Amino acid sequence: MKQNELLTQWLAEEQAAHIHGWDFSHIYGRYQEGQDLPWDYEQLVRQYLRPESRILDIDTGGGEFLLSLGHPYHLTSVTESYPPNVALCRETLVPLGIDFHEADGSDPLPFPDESFDLVLNRHGEYIPQEIFRILKPGGIFLTQQVGAENDRELVELLLPEVPSLPFPKQYLSIAQNELEDCGLKTLEAQEAFRPIRFWDVGALVWFARIIEWEFPGFSVERCKQALFRAQDILERDGVIEGQIHRYLLIVQKAAK
Repeated sequence: MKQNELLTQWLAEEQAAHIHGWDFSHIYGRYQEGQDLPWDYEQLVRQYLRPESRILDIDTGGGEFLLSLGHPYHLTSVTESYPPNVALCRETLVPLGIDFHEADGSDPLPFPDESFDLVLNRHGEYIPQEIFRILKPGGIFLTQQVGAENDRELVELLLPEVPSLPFPKQYLSIAQNELEDCGLKTLEAQEAFRPIRFWDVGALVWFARIIEWEFPGFSVERCKQALFRAQDILERDGVIEGQIHRYLLIVQKAAK
Protein backbone atom coordinates (compact mmCIF):
# COMPACT_ATOMS: atom_id res chain seq x y z
CA MET A 1 0.00 0.00 0.00
CA LYS A 2 1.30 3.47 -0.88
CA GLN A 3 2.34 5.88 1.85
CA ASN A 4 -0.42 8.36 0.97
CA GLU A 5 -3.05 5.63 1.33
CA LEU A 6 -1.60 4.59 4.69
CA LEU A 7 -1.60 8.19 5.92
CA THR A 8 -5.24 8.59 4.90
CA GLN A 9 -6.15 5.47 6.88
CA TRP A 10 -4.16 6.58 9.91
CA LEU A 11 -5.65 10.07 9.89
CA ALA A 12 -9.13 8.50 9.86
CA GLU A 13 -8.19 6.42 12.92
CA GLU A 14 -6.89 9.55 14.64
CA GLN A 15 -10.22 11.29 14.01
CA ALA A 16 -12.13 8.25 15.33
CA ALA A 17 -10.18 8.14 18.61
CA HIS A 18 -12.96 8.92 21.09
CA ILE A 19 -14.50 6.56 23.64
CA HIS A 20 -17.33 6.48 26.16
CA GLY A 21 -16.70 4.49 29.29
CA TRP A 22 -13.67 2.31 28.65
CA ASP A 23 -14.71 0.73 25.37
CA PHE A 24 -11.96 -0.55 23.09
CA SER A 25 -14.32 -2.42 20.77
CA HIS A 26 -13.21 -0.19 17.87
CA ILE A 27 -9.91 -2.11 17.68
CA TYR A 28 -11.08 -5.57 18.80
CA GLY A 29 -9.52 -8.19 16.55
CA ARG A 30 -6.76 -5.78 15.58
CA TYR A 31 -4.90 -5.83 18.88
CA GLN A 32 -4.65 -7.95 22.03
CA GLU A 33 -3.51 -7.32 25.59
CA GLY A 34 -3.96 -8.68 29.09
CA GLN A 35 -5.25 -12.08 28.01
CA ASP A 36 -2.82 -14.07 30.14
CA LEU A 37 -2.40 -12.19 33.42
CA PRO A 38 -1.66 -14.59 36.30
CA TRP A 39 -4.80 -13.44 38.10
CA ASP A 40 -8.43 -12.89 37.12
CA TYR A 41 -9.66 -9.54 38.42
CA GLU A 42 -13.35 -10.35 38.07
CA GLN A 43 -12.97 -13.73 39.76
CA LEU A 44 -11.13 -12.13 42.69
CA VAL A 45 -13.79 -9.43 43.05
CA ARG A 46 -16.51 -12.08 43.15
CA GLN A 47 -14.48 -14.04 45.69
CA TYR A 48 -14.60 -11.14 48.15
CA LEU A 49 -18.06 -9.82 47.27
CA ARG A 50 -20.91 -10.76 49.60
CA PRO A 51 -24.63 -10.12 48.92
CA GLU A 52 -24.77 -7.76 51.90
CA SER A 53 -21.49 -5.93 51.12
CA ARG A 54 -21.51 -2.16 50.85
CA ILE A 55 -19.19 -1.54 47.90
CA LEU A 56 -17.44 1.36 46.18
CA ASP A 57 -15.94 1.31 42.68
CA ILE A 58 -13.43 4.16 42.28
CA ASP A 59 -13.04 5.55 38.73
CA THR A 60 -15.78 3.27 37.44
CA GLY A 61 -15.56 4.48 33.82
CA GLY A 62 -19.08 4.07 32.51
CA GLY A 63 -19.89 1.45 35.13
CA GLU A 64 -19.64 -1.41 32.64
CA PHE A 65 -17.71 -3.79 34.89
CA LEU A 66 -19.62 -2.77 37.98
CA LEU A 67 -22.98 -3.57 36.40
CA SER A 68 -21.69 -6.97 35.28
CA LEU A 69 -21.34 -7.94 38.95
CA GLY A 70 -25.11 -7.77 39.48
CA HIS A 71 -24.67 -6.38 43.00
CA PRO A 72 -27.70 -4.74 44.69
CA TYR A 73 -27.83 -1.15 43.48
CA HIS A 74 -28.77 0.30 46.88
CA LEU A 75 -25.52 -1.12 48.32
CA THR A 76 -23.36 0.30 45.54
CA SER A 77 -21.44 3.58 45.25
CA VAL A 78 -19.20 4.78 42.43
CA THR A 79 -16.93 7.69 41.63
CA GLU A 80 -15.81 9.01 38.25
CA SER A 81 -14.23 12.31 37.14
CA TYR A 82 -13.64 12.08 33.36
CA PRO A 83 -16.39 14.33 31.92
CA PRO A 84 -17.69 12.01 29.17
CA ASN A 85 -17.88 9.15 31.68
CA VAL A 86 -19.51 11.39 34.30
CA ALA A 87 -22.31 12.06 31.83
CA LEU A 88 -22.58 8.34 31.08
CA CYS A 89 -22.77 7.47 34.79
CA ARG A 90 -25.53 10.02 35.35
CA GLU A 91 -27.42 8.63 32.40
CA THR A 92 -27.07 4.92 33.17
CA LEU A 93 -26.23 4.42 36.87
CA VAL A 94 -28.14 7.10 38.75
CA PRO A 95 -31.59 5.99 37.46
CA LEU A 96 -30.84 2.51 38.84
CA GLY A 97 -30.40 3.92 42.34
CA ILE A 98 -26.62 3.61 42.42
CA ASP A 99 -24.94 6.25 44.59
CA PHE A 100 -22.82 8.25 42.11
CA HIS A 101 -20.32 10.99 42.97
CA GLU A 102 -18.28 13.05 40.56
CA ALA A 103 -14.91 12.74 42.25
CA ASP A 104 -11.26 12.12 41.46
CA GLY A 105 -9.42 9.37 43.31
CA SER A 106 -6.49 11.72 43.81
CA ASP A 107 -8.67 13.91 46.09
CA PRO A 108 -10.37 13.12 49.42
CA LEU A 109 -13.37 10.88 48.83
CA PRO A 110 -16.90 12.18 49.57
CA PHE A 111 -17.87 9.41 51.99
CA PRO A 112 -17.99 9.11 55.80
CA ASP A 113 -15.43 7.10 57.74
CA GLU A 114 -15.88 3.31 57.73
CA SER A 115 -18.47 3.27 54.94
CA PHE A 116 -17.52 0.24 52.85
CA ASP A 117 -16.95 -3.49 53.15
CA LEU A 118 -15.25 -3.67 49.75
CA VAL A 119 -13.53 -0.94 47.73
CA LEU A 120 -12.58 -1.67 44.11
CA ASN A 121 -10.20 0.24 41.90
CA ARG A 122 -9.08 -0.94 38.48
CA HIS A 123 -6.55 1.40 36.88
CA GLY A 124 -7.68 4.47 38.83
CA GLU A 125 -5.92 6.82 41.23
CA TYR A 126 -6.39 6.61 44.99
CA ILE A 127 -5.00 8.04 48.23
CA PRO A 128 -3.90 5.24 50.60
CA GLN A 129 -4.99 7.16 53.70
CA GLU A 130 -8.45 7.67 52.19
CA ILE A 131 -8.77 3.96 51.46
CA PHE A 132 -8.01 3.19 55.11
CA ARG A 133 -10.46 5.86 56.29
CA ILE A 134 -13.49 4.71 54.28
CA LEU A 135 -13.04 0.97 54.85
CA LYS A 136 -15.07 -0.64 57.60
CA PRO A 137 -13.11 -2.75 60.11
CA GLY A 138 -12.37 -5.99 58.31
CA GLY A 139 -13.00 -4.29 54.95
CA ILE A 140 -11.11 -5.16 51.77
CA PHE A 141 -9.42 -2.96 49.16
CA LEU A 142 -8.84 -4.72 45.85
CA THR A 143 -6.96 -2.91 43.11
CA GLN A 144 -5.39 -3.73 39.76
CA GLN A 145 -3.06 -1.02 38.55
CA VAL A 146 -1.16 -0.12 35.40
CA GLY A 147 2.56 -0.20 36.17
CA ALA A 148 5.17 2.44 35.45
CA GLU A 149 6.72 0.56 32.51
CA ASN A 150 3.47 -0.03 30.65
CA ASP A 151 3.69 0.15 26.82
CA ARG A 152 7.21 1.59 26.92
CA GLU A 153 8.38 -0.22 23.78
CA LEU A 154 5.45 1.26 21.87
CA VAL A 155 6.07 4.74 23.26
CA GLU A 156 9.75 4.50 22.29
CA LEU A 157 8.75 3.35 18.79
CA LEU A 158 6.39 6.27 18.18
CA LEU A 159 7.92 8.98 20.38
CA PRO A 160 11.60 8.14 20.92
CA GLU A 161 12.24 11.63 22.33
CA VAL A 162 9.90 11.06 25.32
CA PRO A 163 12.48 10.31 28.03
CA SER A 164 10.64 9.68 31.28
CA LEU A 165 7.97 7.41 32.69
CA PRO A 166 4.65 9.25 33.17
CA PHE A 167 3.97 7.56 36.54
CA PRO A 168 7.37 6.56 37.96
CA LYS A 169 5.96 5.44 41.34
CA GLN A 170 3.64 2.83 39.82
CA TYR A 171 5.39 -0.27 41.12
CA LEU A 172 3.96 -3.00 43.31
CA SER A 173 6.55 -2.59 46.07
CA ILE A 174 5.89 1.15 46.42
CA ALA A 175 2.10 0.78 46.44
CA GLN A 176 2.22 -2.09 48.90
CA ASN A 177 4.46 -0.16 51.30
CA GLU A 178 2.19 2.91 51.15
CA LEU A 179 -0.94 0.89 51.98
CA GLU A 180 0.79 -1.05 54.73
CA ASP A 181 2.12 2.19 56.23
CA CYS A 182 -1.52 3.27 56.62
CA GLY A 183 -2.26 0.17 58.69
CA LEU A 184 -3.63 -2.15 56.02
CA LYS A 185 -2.54 -5.80 55.83
CA THR A 186 -1.56 -7.35 52.50
CA LEU A 187 -3.56 -10.44 51.57
CA GLU A 188 -2.28 -10.81 48.03
CA ALA A 189 0.31 -9.02 45.87
CA GLN A 190 1.33 -9.88 42.30
CA GLU A 191 3.10 -8.09 39.45
CA ALA A 192 3.25 -9.10 35.79
CA PHE A 193 4.65 -8.11 32.42
CA ARG A 194 2.75 -9.50 29.44
CA PRO A 195 2.68 -8.90 25.64
CA ILE A 196 0.53 -6.34 23.88
CA ARG A 197 0.22 -6.99 20.14
CA PHE A 198 -1.04 -4.98 17.18
CA TRP A 199 -1.80 -6.43 13.76
CA ASP A 200 -2.70 -3.07 12.24
CA VAL A 201 -0.85 0.25 12.50
CA GLY A 202 -4.18 2.08 12.35
CA ALA A 203 -5.21 0.33 15.57
CA LEU A 204 -1.95 1.52 17.15
CA VAL A 205 -2.74 5.09 16.04
CA TRP A 206 -6.18 4.89 17.68
CA PHE A 207 -4.67 3.40 20.84
CA ALA A 208 -1.95 6.05 21.13
CA ARG A 209 -4.50 8.87 20.78
CA ILE A 210 -6.74 7.35 23.46
CA ILE A 211 -3.89 6.69 25.93
CA GLU A 212 -2.65 10.26 25.64
CA TRP A 213 -0.89 10.30 29.03
CA GLU A 214 1.45 7.54 27.84
CA PHE A 215 1.90 9.00 24.34
CA PRO A 216 2.13 12.76 25.05
CA GLY A 217 1.90 14.88 21.95
CA PHE A 218 1.28 11.96 19.61
CA SER A 219 -0.29 12.75 16.25
CA VAL A 220 -0.12 11.15 12.84
CA GLU A 221 1.47 14.26 11.35
CA ARG A 222 4.13 14.56 14.06
CA CYS A 223 4.94 10.84 14.14
CA LYS A 224 4.41 9.76 10.54
CA GLN A 225 8.01 8.62 10.02
CA ALA A 226 7.77 6.49 13.17
CA LEU A 227 4.47 5.11 11.89
CA PHE A 228 6.11 4.13 8.61
CA ARG A 229 8.80 2.33 10.66
CA ALA A 230 5.99 0.58 12.54
CA GLN A 231 4.45 -0.43 9.20
CA ASP A 232 7.82 -1.88 8.14
CA ILE A 233 7.95 -3.92 11.37
CA LEU A 234 4.41 -5.15 10.75
CA GLU A 235 5.19 -6.21 7.20
CA ARG A 236 8.40 -7.92 8.30
CA ASP A 237 7.19 -9.66 11.49
CA GLY A 238 3.42 -9.77 11.03
CA VAL A 239 2.90 -8.03 14.37
CA ILE A 240 3.98 -4.98 16.40
CA GLU A 241 4.64 -6.03 19.96
CA GLY A 242 5.24 -4.30 23.27
CA GLN A 243 4.74 -5.11 26.92
CA ILE A 244 2.08 -4.23 29.44
CA HIS A 245 2.90 -3.80 33.13
CA ARG A 246 0.24 -4.63 35.71
CA TYR A 247 0.10 -5.30 39.42
CA LEU A 248 -2.56 -6.54 41.82
CA LEU A 249 -2.97 -5.71 45.49
CA ILE A 250 -5.55 -6.97 47.96
CA VAL A 251 -5.34 -5.48 51.45
CA GLN A 252 -7.54 -5.60 54.53
CA LYS A 253 -8.28 -3.27 57.41
CA ALA A 254 -8.02 -4.93 60.80
CA ALA A 255 -11.26 -5.92 62.49
CA LYS A 256 -12.05 -4.20 65.78
